[in-house]
Amino acid sequence: MFYHGINREYIYQAYPVLSPRKTAGNKNPEQLADRRHLLEQFGLEPIHLLEESPTYPRQRCIAECLAFGDTVIAFGELPLPIWQLSQHEIGVTILDLRQAVCIYTSQPDERLVRLFAGIPVRSAN
Repeated sequence: MFYHGINREYIYQAYPVLSPRKTAGNKNPEQLADRRHLLEQFGLEPIHLLEESPTYPRQRCIAECLAFGDTVIAFGELPLPIWQLSQHEIGVTILDLRQAVCIYTSQPDERLVRLFAGIPVRSAN
């Protein structure tokens, strides 16, 4: 499984597809510097996800993703191409939120449940 942490407000703004190109103008100076570094290194700004493994279990992925937002989106598969950004972190160019297999959130709400109809929305706590 692959996990992406995000604030739900960005889910509502970007649904159904997350793409860093859509939000480039909304970044603070630190995020812009990180974006420039990624563009120099990879030629694009990937969306970051954590990859679950026997040494990096689901609960750890979820806990670490919650540092980046109140909601964690889980995917069973990802679109190609995929970049290995670090030992447990990978990157993709876009994420189709309709392909999520589970949602973990610190603050469940009805709008999130309706948006992801048919996909389990669970408490991250």
